[in-house]
Amino acid sequence: MRAARAIPVALLAFVTYIVFSGSTSGYDLVTGLLVSVVVGALFANVTIERPSKLLSPKRWYWALRYALRYFIVDETKCHIDVAKRILSPRMPVNPGIVVVPFDAESDYAMTAIANSITNTPGTVVVEVDKKNKVFYVHWIDVASIEPREAKKGISETFEYYSKKVFD
Repeated sequence: MRAARAIPVALLAFVTYIVFSGSTSGYDLVTGLLVSVVVGALFANVTIERPSKLLSPKRWYWALRYALRYFIVDETKCHIDVAKRILSPRMPVNPGIVVVPFDAESDYAMTAIANSITNTPGTVVVEVDKKNKVFYVHWIDVASIEPREAKKGISETFEYYSKKVFD
């Protein structure tokens, strides 16, 4: 069972090593392989809860849809919105911290939602309350302080996709 958990971690570490080294020379391939095997062996039980989830084509489909939606639609809309605010002479902002509830069960889904919020221009997760299942989010233009309305404006789409991929 440990090997089933170690292989995906090692593969991810290897791909990350090669991408960030920017080289496919023999030295880098061997070094990357050795480092990846060690990382996979050390961190397998920490990072992978159920290895069978990684083999689900349905999860890969939803992960791809999530990535495409996030990078093409959500990021673009928010970048344009923030650029308009910056370029506007009257600087139309109404900043504040709002409570945004979430319903995700796994730590992975919760982390994906929080990262999506933070990486989207105009919002930053400043605190996560796992007990009450809420994020505290700094929002550049608070449209509503009511938690359900804030969720609709900030994270509803992210949560939908994250739950499909991770829960």
